[in-house]
Amino acid sequence: MWLLIKAKIDVCKKGMVTVKPSPVIALGSAANVSCSLDPKKGCQSGSNELILLKNNEKVHSHLGHSFTFQVTNLSLDVTLFVCKLHCNNGQFPVCGAEISVGVPPEPPQNISCIQKGRNGTVACTWDPGQDTHLKTYYTLQLTGPNNMTCQDQCRCRNCSRLNLGISLTSDLTGSKFTVSVTAFNYLGNSSSFPFTFTFLDVVRPHPPWNIRINFLNDSGSECVLQWDNEDQVVLNRLRYRPVNSTSWNMVNATNAKGRHSLQDLKPFTDYEFQMSSKLHLSEGSWSDWSRPLIRQTPEEETAQEVPIGTLDIWYTKQNISSKNQQISLFWKSLSPSEARGKILHYEVTLQDITRKITLQNITRNTFWTWVIPRTGTWAASLSATNSKGTSAPTRINIVDLCGTGTGVFSCSTMLPAPYQLSATSKNLDNIVVTWQPPNKTSSAVREYIVEWGPLQLESSMRLPPHWLRIPPYNMSALISENINPYTCYEIRVHALSKDQGGCSSILGDSRHKAPLTGPHIIDIIKKKKNLFISWSPIPVQERMGCILRYRIYWKEQDSTSQPKLCEIPYRHSQNSYPISSLQPGVTYVLWMTALTAAGESPQGNKREFCPQGRANWTAFVAPSICIAIITVGIFSIQSFRQKVFAFLSTLTPQWSEIPDPANSTWVKKYPITEEKTQLSRESLLIAWHTPEEPEPLIINEVLYQMTPVFRKPYCPQRGQGFQGYSTPKEDTIYIASSLQPTGTPTADTRKLVNFYKVLGSTETDSKLGNLTVTPVDYLPSHEGYLPSNIEDLSPHEAPPTESSELEHQHISLSIFASNSLRPLTFCGERLTLDQLKMGYDSLMMTNKA
Repeated sequence: MWLLIKAKIDVCKKGMVTVKPSPVIALGSAANVSCSLDPKKGCQSGSNELILLKNNEKVHSHLGHSFTFQVTNLSLDVTLFVCKLHCNNGQFPVCGAEISVGVPPEPPQNISCIQKGRNGTVACTWDPGQDTHLKTYYTLQLTGPNNMTCQDQCRCRNCSRLNLGISLTSDLTGSKFTVSVTAFNYLGNSSSFPFTFTFLDVVRPHPPWNIRINFLNDSGSECVLQWDNEDQVVLNRLRYRPVNSTSWNMVNATNAKGRHSLQDLKPFTDYEFQMSSKLHLSEGSWSDWSRPLIRQTPEEETAQEVPIGTLDIWYTKQNISSKNQQISLFWKSLSPSEARGKILHYEVTLQDITRKITLQNITRNTFWTWVIPRTGTWAASLSATNSKGTSAPTRINIVDLCGTGTGVFSCSTMLPAPYQLSATSKNLDNIVVTWQPPNKTSSAVREYIVEWGPLQLESSMRLPPHWLRIPPYNMSALISENINPYTCYEIRVHALSKDQGGCSSILGDSRHKAPLTGPHIIDIIKKKKNLFISWSPIPVQERMGCILRYRIYWKEQDSTSQPKLCEIPYRHSQNSYPISSLQPGVTYVLWMTALTAAGESPQGNKREFCPQGRANWTAFVAPSICIAIITVGIFSIQSFRQKVFAFLSTLTPQWSEIPDPANSTWVKKYPITEEKTQLSRESLLIAWHTPEEPEPLIINEVLYQMTPVFRKPYCPQRGQGFQGYSTPKEDTIYIASSLQPTGTPTADTRKLVNFYKVLGSTETDSKLGNLTVTPVDYLPSHEGYLPSNIEDLSPHEAPPTESSELEHQHISLSIFASNSLRPLTFCGERLTLDQLKMGYDSLMMTNKA
């Protein structure tokens, strides 16, 4: 809306928004915002609700076509108000307006004007005061002799400089000029006090140029400087100093005409020279300083002697193969007083003491590198040579310091190393390093070497290190040379004895910020059970200090939940890390950040990844094994197992109990006399103990197949029983039988039929044992197993067939419901359970045995 209003596009199609008394108000004032809706542009439903938004936040609503709302306590700067129409189908913009809140301008102060050089133009600067937060106009006006008037104007909130575009010439040297600055905006105006100046006050010459130095007769203590000036310059000044010094020597040169001589310089020393000029001896101002000029004074041939002192030498070593190692020697230059002239070269010697092997070379650099065998005991010596001779050599033994690795944390020690290293920053230019001496053999430490250098990537060339020698009784060092802010340094503290060395390392910086960028994820690779995330390191210039740790974030794609993360301590050579928390088949979004002591970097690039494969089987197997163990343990308790089985039995289908054949209505049809039914107990026992082994009674449990047994019912005379009965082939009935193939009845089947026959007989079959049939009321009537409508069937008598033994028929019992059986057709009275009692004690005793 704001952009559309600014572009003056016709967005106010539904109405208007006005601000009174003005769209620009002073801080603390109130304004009335009015919104009016065109009657033809309302909601179709007829209910118009107008809403006023202040910077996209609702502040007022109104039902109708127009309203006026007073706004107060507006903050400085611009506030946007938008009126919208709310209908059932959404909100629609009506119009909008801006209210600018500011303050009147303050009077400009501290006016100064300058014209650089003869051909320069007059430019003035001033202090505009506090910010008005409004568009403010500044007008600079200059007046001078002969009614000269010149002015210029700028339009911005904090304008503080204007160039009038005119040049003051030397013919106006004695004239005076006056300038003033006026500021005004919508809320008011104010003017500065007039500022008066002269030509010499304003005009500054250009600094001298084309500076040259000439050493007379190659003298190292005397020189002549020459330069070029503007024509009006009458005074110059010169400042010079040794490069390594912080104080300047100042010399004024009046009417020098571009030439001046210097004495008392130090031979063979680098000096820095600068010059400035002025148009008048007592009035006006100095020009800017010229660009610095650095020159080295020559050597004094008459005073030159052999260098004195010893060189400070240090080294690094690195294994490059199983047989060879690389030795790099570094040393510091001698001071001018120690060099006593120009050092022409350095003589380097590397010697294997055990095998008497000597390597020598000459170099003008302050470093040298050799590849030597890894075996033997090596020592190095170094000396400096000038035109008069060579200094005394400096000797150092080459021992294992921090192993042969180059990583920050790869120190392997021969001598117990210093511990509890700390690196703290005191200001922008130094780092304080402290440590504790080795726990053992601390008395053998001859000195400590504190070595540091910028932390670099493995692929880049390592820069020469810097080092300090610390006596054995000191446990701290102040590093101030070659230290830059927002740079991470690798700092090592070496404990040196006569022929051993041990070290510890730490990272430190003089000042730090949060990294500018995050690590860039290169690839995500699945290896065995883990996913390895690899990344490229943050460029050194974007780290802004020492990185302490990395963070890896991940979350499911399109998820609104907070991402998960893991932190990785920083390792210099590490560029990959395994994670195992990602589920297969789920798409994740991953990114990384880096942290310094000042905070966390922005997110690096995001990578989507979907792990392939099956879910982790241990997540399912382990709980299953636990559940199985718990279940077995619980069921091993007998009381609990009985309760569970009792509960499960209530859930099984409730089948009808197998009725006792004594309850069948078939038996009731036959006349039973008291004499025939009451048998003596003794006769049963005698019959039971007969030598003949009774055949076991087997009742088969059968399914739903129906087997024809009798076709026609046989109705014997009362008291006739079943003896001598033979079933004709055509006289059959249907009884539930098993699904076994039909054929010759088995012995078990015949016994079962005889069992039913005995129920209606008064005689005892020796093959079945002693069976007692007593009419007694001890079993409930259980109709349904055998059909109850037998008496309703038409009886049919057939002549019985006499035989010596009962013919066994196949009658099977079933535990299924009665509706699955067809009725057995018999004649006669029914035998109910209240009239029958069966005893089979011997058989029961046999079963118990």
